Amino acid sequence: MRRELYTEDHEEYRQTVREFLAREVVPHYRRWEEERRMDRGVLAAARRQGIAGLEVPEEYGGAGVQDYRYRMVVCEEVARVHATTFTVTLGLQDDLVLNYLLDLTTEEQKRRWLPGFAGGDVIGALAMTEPGTGSDLQGMRTAARRDGDSWLLTGQKTFISSGITADLVIVAARTDPEAGSRGYSLFVVEDGMPGFTRGRQLDKLGLHGQDTAELFFEDVRLPPENLLGAEGQGLRYLMSHLARERLGIIAQSMTGARAVYELTRDYCFQREAFGRRIGDFQATRFALAEMETELDIAQAYTDRCVLAHNAGELTPVDAAKGKWWISELQKRVVDQCLQLHGGYGYMLEYPVARAFADTRIQTIYGGTTEIMKEIIGRDLAARS
Repeated sequence: MRRELYTEDHEEYRQTVREFLAREVVPHYRRWEEERRMDRGVLAAARRQGIAGLEVPEEYGGAGVQDYRYRMVVCEEVARVHATTFTVTLGLQDDLVLNYLLDLTTEEQKRRWLPGFAGGDVIGALAMTEPGTGSDLQGMRTAARRDGDSWLLTGQKTFISSGITADLVIVAARTDPEAGSRGYSLFVVEDGMPGFTRGRQLDKLGLHGQDTAELFFEDVRLPPENLLGAEGQGLRYLMSHLARERLGIIAQSMTGARAVYELTRDYCFQREAFGRRIGDFQATRFALAEMETELDIAQAYTDRCVLAHNAGELTPVDAAKGKWWISELQKRVVDQCLQLHGGYGYMLEYPVARAFADTRIQTIYGGTTEIMKEIIGRDLAARS
């Protein structure tokens, strides 16, 4: 199926991405997975080469490119080399952290943080989840109280991607227990601040090359200029930025599923059993036909979401629809592809086995499938 999403400029950019990955990622990726940490310098190199951080405005050292199709090209090419940890890390930086820093910072804050982000010196993290709360953001216990002109931040966060390596962490905290949904604010905690400590690196099922950690805050003194956005608007900011986060998961799920499927399709017409290619058995052909059909249909919705985002029209509900459906599709596709590989699919030297572990999180983070359905259901009820 021919796609009309890209222009000649995007295809030229694709070659730049391929060359970068062949040089900076593919030779090192297996080592990162074994060592449970990516080389810090690869993110800096990606930003310098325009593979990441494209949206940073030119006055702060970036390219100022707002077209999400370039992010899609990166997702497709990273999926093609099966470097899932790398694409998830780029998504965290560009679809979450940078999105907050561009939208909510003052001019002083932009001058302070964005040049380092554009140049690769700054790695960010977003700290929302707490032990026992999961998707229940209003149940968070991390709190910030005023102390003179400063704030004192106390609490704990968990499952924080890039929590070990982050130079700055955007932290959601309760600032007024009596104000309901208007009682939450966002703060930027910087590396080295007294009272800010990192717990153990969590041992995950997959995505081994990306560090995930527990974070602790014990009366961390924050100057007023480290408040991100307006006081009391933290929950609203989190909600308003979820569409972009979920678009990133849509992109990763779609491109990851497609890459594993294409690998498996080729395998099925190379591998022989009982004197025939396994792709010549009707059961195998039907399985491949079903996956390719579902992927083509999901691709159309993904492209529509990308164009809607570019136009400023992607709604949280539409993003929720794509997030749950395409991440669940990825889970089904990867599972079926592993089955078609037989025993080889269970061996971690095969990309399909690594994908099985790496992509299982897609239906959970960024809001579980069940939360996505609840968001859509509430919208249906409000329109009835």
